[in-house]
Amino acid sequence: MQSQCIFSIQTPVGPPVEIIRHTFPSQSAKPIKRVSLVAGLHGDELEGLYICHRLMQALKKLEDKNPSALKGEVNIYPAVNPQALETGTRLWPFFSVDINRTFGENNTPSLTADTAKALFGDIKSHSDLVVDFHASNLQLMELPQIRIIQNFEKTLVPFAQLCNVDLIWVHPHAEIFESTLGYNLNQARVPTLVIETGICLRIHQNYCDQIVLGILNLLRRTGTLDLKEPSIEVTPARLVQPEYVAMIQANHAGLFIQQAEIGQALNQGDKIGDLIDPVEGQVLEEIFSPCSGLLFTLREYPLTGKGAPLARIATEEPA
Repeated sequence: MQSQCIFSIQTPVGPPVEIIRHTFPSQSAKPIKRVSLVAGLHGDELEGLYICHRLMQALKKLEDKNPSALKGEVNIYPAVNPQALETGTRLWPFFSVDINRTFGENNTPSLTADTAKALFGDIKSHSDLVVDFHASNLQLMELPQIRIIQNFEKTLVPFAQLCNVDLIWVHPHAEIFESTLGYNLNQARVPTLVIETGICLRIHQNYCDQIVLGILNLLRRTGTLDLKEPSIEVTPARLVQPEYVAMIQANHAGLFIQQAEIGQALNQGDKIGDLIDPVEGQVLEEIFSPCSGLLFTLREYPLTGKGAPLARIATEEPA
């Protein structure tokens, strides 16, 4: 493994903040494929760091025991927003900026935008395929999924189906995506998968294990790794188009008490939970599934306001 600092930022006091790329070089004269794995854009999303750790362990072991198996090149960027990771915050604390909203050409020049530009350039110049790892926010638990913006699905879905996620969710295009790393890499014709799993500030080990197997399968199926062991068994993901997602939102402010489990196959009318008023001792609203389908998002943070998201269901019929 070769490690390189791709960007260094001097802090007012103390050592600089550095973004590191770890490279597992190809043993072939020309890499069959260069795959980059990126984690830590948001400092409260820890699942990707653990996934990168597990993958680096596996690749180091492979380098020691069977280096010729590395037919392609693997680049790992395990912590691309170090200051946010140190404080466990979504935003870069010194600037209170979401670095994943500073990519692209339309951002005002700033240190954050310069950092994003340097990171984007390095990833683009070292990648034929990218996987960008994310976890959910504090409120919602997510099944392992890959989110794809419409118009990119023809290129990305075949790669996504190799990654052992539960579903592939195709999003309609929205302006908010245009400043993200994934969107800009895809626009630059570097296929980029955005994986979302678990919940922020936690590590859901079963989900991470699932994705580690998926990424190893992706590396094998793209020819990046050439291994003699039996192929990895992955479950085909459910492909979900935008009109096949039902969102359930709170009609009242209160506490959400869940009664369903994420990953559950729901029938129309199944109970998902209650919204309660704990001060008055009332049940404000019983939450039932409006349709049949897979419960792939479920609220974990009980405190809700009116309109807060409670669940998302991948439906059997257009929602």
